[in-house]
Amino acid sequence: MDGKGAVSEDFKKQVLGYGLTTAEILYRRPDRNWLLQSYTWQNYDLFPHFPALKDFLSFWEKELEGPLFSVTVAHSKLIKPAELRTVDGVFRLH
Repeated sequence: MDGKGAVSEDFKKQVLGYGLTTAEILYRRPDRNWLLQSYTWQNYDLFPHFPALKDFLSFWEKELEGPLFSVTVAHSKLIKPAELRTVDGVFRLH
């Protein structure tokens, strides 16, 4: 297949209800525990349980040295129902 007309995996996720999730992760530096550093994570995930984010944070706690301080999450569904408005009149231009 040459890719023409193929639907991207990201679009498939959006149709299935995934939305764009962004997490700002503050963590303590392993070498300087008093210093906080920021990491931004972004992926498609399901609201309100966020399984992809939970998997990533679980990986972080098991494999990385910087202990988590806080996680701030923002989420937006990119595909939403269409907004319909009634039309009061029709104007024709020549």
